Amino acid sequence: MQSITFISVAEKKKCQANSGESCFEGFDEQAGQVTKAFPTIQDVARVAKVSTATVSRALSYPERVSKETRRVVIDAIERTGYRVNQTARNLRRKQSGAIVVLVPNLGNPFFSKILSGIEATASREGLNVLIADTRQPQVSPRLIGEYLHANRADGLILLDGAIRPDLIPGAPDRRPPIVYCCEWNEDNDLPSVRFDNSGGAALAVRHLHGLGHRKIGHILGPGDNVLTREREQGVRSALGALGLEARSDWFFDGDFSLAAGARAAAHWLALEDRPTAIAAANDEMACGFISGLHRAGLSVPDDVSVVGFDDIDIAEQFIPALTTIRQPRSEIGESAATALIGRIRGGGSETSPEVKVLGAELIVRSSTRAA
Repeated sequence: MQSITFISVAEKKKCQANSGESCFEGFDEQAGQVTKAFPTIQDVARVAKVSTATVSRALSYPERVSKETRRVVIDAIERTGYRVNQTARNLRRKQSGAIVVLVPNLGNPFFSKILSGIEATASREGLNVLIADTRQPQVSPRLIGEYLHANRADGLILLDGAIRPDLIPGAPDRRPPIVYCCEWNEDNDLPSVRFDNSGGAALAVRHLHGLGHRKIGHILGPGDNVLTREREQGVRSALGALGLEARSDWFFDGDFSLAAGARAAAHWLALEDRPTAIAAANDEMACGFISGLHRAGLSVPDDVSVVGFDDIDIAEQFIPALTTIRQPRSEIGESAATALIGRIRGGGSETSPEVKVLGAELIVRSSTRAA
């Protein structure tokens, strides 16, 4: 595909004097324009009437030029059809132009919008995204290290808090930037973007209390997961603040799966003294719990109220529509990618780790009602 660069006849003659006739192959004297298959940054500078250095700054460091200069350069890029050679830019920066995202379970619908947010942000910055499922046996710390140290990735986003960066081979001072997203590891202080899990769980309990429920149970996530601990802490702290009992037989083991929710329903059914409301540690377990009760001939919210956590896509379409704690998943992904890219562009400094915590929002639907 050819693009058109607009120039004056005087500019054409000047270029010919410096570079020869081939400089403007296909020049149209009447239209004052030249057809080129591959417009250059010099063409952009000529149309924008700025230096090539200014064009380069506007592309690589837009915050260093004025808004008007950015507008002029962008307009010139559109007129010339110029495209940034990302490969050459990455070579100059000694970067690969890609980031790696490690996910603990790609089959979990919770991660879809987070990955979409990461991808959209990385794409705007000209970066490719490589995604790997940490549950697959071939995704080992050694393989991750090979990716990072063979210049095939400029940075790493960890959605799996079970992965400790110190297990990745290679010297820490030579390791590309790493940012935790959603989950995190308490054994280090790397930057992270996370959700207010404790606050969200407490919000669910307060909602149930406000509906008149005084017997509230909880379905836990996997025992070794930081989110499980945060959400359980939120439930227990809210129950204590409201003067309610946190009975051990009302806390059901789980693992974030539909099957775990169904098992919790069986345990709930076996109790003589049952909680009238359940706050689940995620939406999938909440849906599994509701389905388990439905198979036993009971209904939600008539027999028990249920609150989920995450607000995955199926939550609104489930029957009954699930009351839940919404996580701004796209924003979480965008924030994590922005944090990582900032460190990549700034040389990967991790001397001042940051923690960004996004707030909780209660979404009330049909799975809860007054006690």
